[in-house]
Amino acid sequence: MRQKHFIDTHKGLTALVILGLMAHYDQWANPTAWVYLALHGTYGLLWVLKSQVYPDRNWERKTNVFFGLTIWGALTLYWLAPWLIMRFAIQAPLWWLAVCVSMYTFGVFMHFSSDMQKHTTLSLKPGLITTGLWARTRNPNYFGELLIYMGFGLIPMHWAPALALLAMILFVWLPNMRRKDKSLSRYPEFAAYKKHSKLFIPFVV
Repeated sequence: MRQKHFIDTHKGLTALVILGLMAHYDQWANPTAWVYLALHGTYGLLWVLKSQVYPDRNWERKTNVFFGLTIWGALTLYWLAPWLIMRFAIQAPLWWLAVCVSMYTFGVFMHFSSDMQKHTTLSLKPGLITTGLWARTRNPNYFGELLIYMGFGLIPMHWAPALALLAMILFVWLPNMRRKDKSLSRYPEFAAYKKHSKLFIPFVV
């Protein structure tokens, strides 16, 4: 099996898990629960669609069941937010929901557009990508994911989802970014590109 099989399955099941939590805690009348379902559930389905249309080569690597289940366990931390919302019947203020939806929307644009740019560009001409969404950050897809996960992770207004996201950034995302930088350093133009771009967040870091 490949890593994508575990990742895609987990993300594809997210909407059903959220619906199950809504049913278990009887949160059908909670607007915050429905907004969360719309955001995180839709993102999971979009991820699966993206994986079929323009897959990420990083997740095409073969893996064993043990490591696949480890991936599943790590991704399950993202289900803390919906559990908190349903368990404690959290109803976020409308202005807070608006901020989260806006953040999520920008994240979807950054993540999926940058992945599409990478897929299309490398299909036509393999090499270093330094234009478009990749001009100011070497990982616009990860920046997009940050906005996405902050978008629905902040909805319950609790520290636990933020801590889970921080752990994912420190132990998965940043190591992946550094490995990619090391791999891209084989291109002569990488030094100049690195000087004028940020690793993760445009204009920041």
